[in-house]
Amino acid sequence: MERFADEADVVIVGAGPAGLSAAIRLKQLANEQEKELRVCLVEKASQIGAHTLSGACLEPTALNELIPDWKERGAPLNTPVTEDVFGILTEKHRIPVPILPGLPMVNHGNYIVRLGNFVRWLGEQAEELGVELYPGYAASEVLFHEDGSVKGIATNDVGIAKDGSPKDVFERGMELHAKVTLFGEGCHGHLAKQLYKQFNLRENCEPQTYAIGLKELWTIDEKKWRPGRVEHSVGWPLNRHTYGGSFLYHLNEGEPLVALGFVVGLDYTNPYLSPFREFQRWKHHPSVAPTLEGGHRIAYGARALNEGGIQSIPKLTFPGGLLIGCSPGLMNVPKIKGTHTAMKSGMLAAEAIFPKVIAESLDSETAGLHVTEYSDNLKNSWVWKELYAVRNIRPSFHNYFGLYGGMVYTGVFYWIFRGKEPWTLKHCGLDANQLKPAKDCTPIEYPKPDGKISFDLLSSVALSGTNHEGDQPPHLTLKDDSIPVNRNLAIYDGPEQRFCPAGVYEYVPMETGDGMRLQINAQNCVHCKTCDIKDPSQNINWVVPEGGGGPAYNGM
Repeated sequence: MERFADEADVVIVGAGPAGLSAAIRLKQLANEQEKELRVCLVEKASQIGAHTLSGACLEPTALNELIPDWKERGAPLNTPVTEDVFGILTEKHRIPVPILPGLPMVNHGNYIVRLGNFVRWLGEQAEELGVELYPGYAASEVLFHEDGSVKGIATNDVGIAKDGSPKDVFERGMELHAKVTLFGEGCHGHLAKQLYKQFNLRENCEPQTYAIGLKELWTIDEKKWRPGRVEHSVGWPLNRHTYGGSFLYHLNEGEPLVALGFVVGLDYTNPYLSPFREFQRWKHHPSVAPTLEGGHRIAYGARALNEGGIQSIPKLTFPGGLLIGCSPGLMNVPKIKGTHTAMKSGMLAAEAIFPKVIAESLDSETAGLHVTEYSDNLKNSWVWKELYAVRNIRPSFHNYFGLYGGMVYTGVFYWIFRGKEPWTLKHCGLDANQLKPAKDCTPIEYPKPDGKISFDLLSSVALSGTNHEGDQPPHLTLKDDSIPVNRNLAIYDGPEQRFCPAGVYEYVPMETGDGMRLQINAQNCVHCKTCDIKDPSQNINWVVPEGGGGPAYNGM
């Protein structure tokens, strides 16, 4: 069956802050100049914002530039930060650390938001301007012109059974062709992975390094609720050589609501470590548990995030397309913020491609437009300046003193020199290569969840609203079926069953009774991408399931 093909001026993959900001800016420019411009945006979630998960403490810089009257338009920024605290945790105590003016952790002027709600609102602004939004359509394939430039994307076929045969509801995917395609898939996008190889985009940068972020929403006792309070911590329960930390934000959404979460750098070395169980353990700390006691957990989710900073940003443009937002990794790691930089990258992309797309004579060497101006504009913007200044903070943790050495480095070099030191530190390489063999590591004994403050994995996944059509080809594919048991289980004691925050991977006995096999519960997948990143054999390949599948985060 032929695929239906449609033509647009610009196609955008991913309705996150970057993709929506690009779409909005394109239509603003078109309206200002009274030009016809067709902008189509595809999003794999069933609704705009349903796959969006972040802390989130939003810096409004880019929003002020994009939509100056956002307050009048009802943007869901309801909680200005009123209190900002930071501490180092030991098992029993919390050592307060002063937040000096000018340090990245200062949140004065920012807003605590539920990013899914903010993204949904951005989607409404885009639609008002005439952007065509297609939620529930998963971009599964990059299309190329004969000259090798990007032609657009195709969505996946739906209604295919596990065995590959078409079901009664089978529908062929559709093609969207464009003069230029923007890839804003978020952290570790599966199409971006293909583009890195196709155009060798990573030849002049370091490998990306990542973290896993886990988050819960709670309603708490009103007496303990302090709207606008932002708390961050480092230290316990992680050791000094495992990068990570926590957040606890008090939202002002008409009910006593807190967002809390835990981030673990995926360059950790002990295969017995479980980020999910570290998170559950952290909630029992004497400085955290009192806030949650008597409260009620209402949502859970997880997502990988980029931590490589400026050292790991690939080439951003190629014939027919460009990378925006968290796809290439524009997050400010010490700030734990990427929304403002993602939005600005989308706006800069729109401003770079708009004159080219509307030009009557398309002076392009390739069939798909190659807009190199976007990279130049980004490098001349406040985004690059900001990322360059903090470039050494994350890699400074790779020292004998770990966390404490990194904090001293930040205090001395960042606070005094503001990132102007004449060197750039390197990361350790691929996160997948950092695990030590299980025989060289100490197993970690995690306490049993109490069902009040800490919980088991499966009841947590149930709160994510995750759902996939059961009878479809697997979207978690193995390059070699023998590797999980022969290598991952044999050498690393099966780390997949611990690093996955959704219980997708488990080793179970063979039906024949001799040995083990890896069971993949793909229906549990929350699309966090951790498996694709951390698998020590790089044997797992995450591809998109049918559009509309995955988590249903309600304002995470």
